This record gives sequence, C-alpha cells and structure tokens, in this order.
Amino acid sequence: MPDQDTLPTPAEVGADRSVAEAVARHRGTVADVLGGRDPRLLVVVGPCSVHDPAATLDYAGLLKDAADRFADDLVVVMRAYLEKPRTVAGWTGLLPDPTLDGKGDIATGVRQGRSFLAEAAATGLPLAYEFVDPMLAHYVADVVTWGAVGARTVASQPHRHLASWLPMPIGMKNCVSGRLDTAVDAIRAAGLPHAFPGVAADGRLTTLRSTGNADAHLVLRGGPTPNYGAAHVADALATLAGAGLPPRVVVDASHGNSGKDHRRQPGVVADLAAQVEDGNRALVGVMVESYLADGRQDLAAGRLRPDLSVTDACLGWDNTVPLLRTLAAAARSRARRQGAGLG
Repeated sequence: MPDQDTLPTPAEVGADRSVAEAVARHRGTVADVLGGRDPRLLVVVGPCSVHDPAATLDYAGLLKDAADRFADDLVVVMRAYLEKPRTVAGWTGLLPDPTLDGKGDIATGVRQGRSFLAEAAATGLPLAYEFVDPMLAHYVADVVTWGAVGARTVASQPHRHLASWLPMPIGMKNCVSGRLDTAVDAIRAAGLPHAFPGVAADGRLTTLRSTGNADAHLVLRGGPTPNYGAAHVADALATLAGAGLPPRVVVDASHGNSGKDHRRQPGVVADLAAQVEDGNRALVGVMVESYLADGRQDLAAGRLRPDLSVTDACLGWDNTVPLLRTLAAAARSRARRQGAGLG
C-alpha cells in the first residue's frame, strides 16, 4: 500500500470568524460590480501563485495601500492562489506541496496555506482563489471573495458543481484552446442546483446541496491567440446573450492574452482601459499577474528569491502601480460618461 497521511479536518484548521463579516461584504461588492449596480471596475491582481507566504504578505501590504488609494474607481482583489493546475507536470502549489520539492506534505500545506490566507484577509483586502482540487475547497472557501475555475478544469462536472455551491462570485475561464462554449456551459451549469459528494467541516464525506450560483461569469484568458480586443469582447458578450446569460466579462491580461510574456501585460491593459473609457459597461473586470519583482525563476535554480515568481512571470510592483492608475482613470471616465448619459 502507498504511504498515507491523515489530513487535519477543515474544522481543525479553523474557520476565520474574525474576517467573516468583511468577506461577506467584499463578496457583495464584487457581485454588485458584476451586476452593474456598482460602477467601479473589478481588478484581480497579484502573484501567479504563492510560494513564499511572508513575502506575499509584504506584497499584500503594498496592494492594500494602492487599493485604498484607488477605491473610488476600482475594486481591487488580491490573487492568493495556493494551487496550480498542470497540463502534465510541475509544482502544484503551496497547499499540496508546501516544501516545493514534490513530497506532497498536504497536511502541512493546508495548515500553512490556511495561516497565510487568514493573515492576508486580515489586511482588509478581498482575496481571489482558483479552486483546483474540489476536495481542498472547504479548507479555504470561507475567506475567499472571488473564485475562479481555470481553463484546464472548466469542463469538469465536479468543478461546475462546486461552483454552484461556493458562496462567492466565480469566474469561468475559456478553455486552453480559446473556445468559449465550454465556459459558457460551465456558467449555465453553475447556475443550477446540484447534489454532489464533498468534504464536510468534520472531514467526513457528505452530500452537498447547492442552490446555484447567480454570480458565475466568463473570464477571457486567450488561447493560441489573444481574445482581449474589442471585437473579441463583443463576440463573447453576444455568445453570452445567446445563451440567455448576463452580458458581462472579466478579461485576463496574462496567460494566452499576453503569450505568457509579462512584458506584454501593460499593452493588454492599455487596450482594455480604452474599451472601458469608451463606455463598455459589460467589461466589468481585468486580471493582472503581478508580484514584487519582474519575471520568474526556476524551482531547480537553487536558493529561491522570495520576491520572484516560481510559476508564470509577473510584473514587478513598480510596473503594476501605473496599470492600476490607468484602469482607475478609465473607470472614472466611464462613470462620468454614464452620468452624462453618453455611454
């Protein structure tokens, strides 16, 4: 028999009641942005993945200051991703592999990851999270404001069922091929009630029953070619409308839209800002991969820098602030146009 390690239960790791009220308020704010009731722009920004919790908390402090500065125009949510989906192989994230060496000490990972999320939430920032393994969702869900189902899992029935149960807005990314129909089907499925097996707070397998998630929405992340341009956004909105879904999109400036070149993200953001400024109210959010330093490093490179991503290359902090300023100005201009009846 393979080695087996007993995990702590979600209850043993502990729910963070100290931030519960703030998380609920943040979720309501994001839902209002998605529903057009709040004119601000959602910006999900932060590292591709968390590999050094202490350094990421330093980043959170910087982002919190910026979020407060731009709060009139932006709703800033920090990426706090502890799991990484993989096409074949690679580091799977802090929760399943906290030692970054493939040993898979998940018991330590859920404790360390939970501690990090609690400290990050205590800064007052809303947190974003990609739900990769449905079995781990109960360990983190209570502190997450905005969730994602990624391009590699958006066709998965367990992930669609999970999204229907999670109590926060969920972004469904278009699949790696760039096709939208799979994500649109996922949004429709997540909006329905389901009964499915899951992990209870006491660690036992249980039947979870959902009522459907009305705040599931589409995220354009590109594919073999980008899909962030005005024509792509218009096509996505038409596809959503044709499926009877609310016409709203979040656009990821990284991944397929930047060709995984972090240096291209500012150009993508500039294009999206122009669309927002022109009055596109259905473009409700933008995602940016950002961390303390520009670029990335390999796990096999030896001693790791705490300030440099070990997965996708990210924009450094000094190059992130101008993008937030650009997006804030665009959102402010759009709100003025709406107030004047021009958009």
